[in-house]
Amino acid sequence: MDIATFITNYREAFGAQAPLPLLFAYSDTPLATTAKVGGCFFKQLDTARRGTPVSLNADNIGCGGGRFYTGFSPMGEHIPTFVSLKERYKQTPDMVLDYTRQLSIQAAPKAYLNFVRIDQAESFDGMEGLFFYATPDILSGLCAWAFYDCNEPDAVCTPFGSGCGTTIATAVRENRRQGYRTFIGLFDPSVRPYVEADELGFVIPASRFRTMYETMRSTCLFGTNAWSKVKARIEPDTAQ
Repeated sequence: MDIATFITNYREAFGAQAPLPLLFAYSDTPLATTAKVGGCFFKQLDTARRGTPVSLNADNIGCGGGRFYTGFSPMGEHIPTFVSLKERYKQTPDMVLDYTRQLSIQAAPKAYLNFVRIDQAESFDGMEGLFFYATPDILSGLCAWAFYDCNEPDAVCTPFGSGCGTTIATAVRENRRQGYRTFIGLFDPSVRPYVEADELGFVIPASRFRTMYETMRSTCLFGTNAWSKVKARIEPDTAQ
């Protein structure tokens, strides 16, 4: 797989105005010095979106849930009660516990989790997944791509979870099991202030991307009348 080829294909499919995805991967050393920020670490990902890598670890993630879902710490004892009784995202603390058990989150394999915009990455080596910020029209194309060669009913999933849970934890777990599922996320009200009002997230785990990289140009994203109309709304200047 070649990054330059992917970017060329992605730009041709979605247009120059579609934001490039972020590649995320664990490493022993950071790609950048990243200051600690309290609360949701999606505040920091704007930096990666602008082209400067972000390197997270146990010390600079200011949210206990963020440290847990990235594998940098065990789940804090207060989290089930907080998620249920404070945030009111689940009816009971026991439901939170049951949900987190199903995720089977493992300890981070290395000291840092790096986010880098794909045009700033050297290769796909070691990648856990690609994370896309997606408007409804872009999300339509990403889902069409994921559905193209997969008839499984969960080819695209919308799991419950925090922004980091549905972005990182689900993708890492899927990659570890060499799975085929992709994930729509960023429904969590706590993460919504840190993304655009018309954006959701879409994650392709590395295990799935290896196949999707090869099928992209065969999909409806290239040379079809239906997608050309959608692309014209994503990038109005390309309308014919």
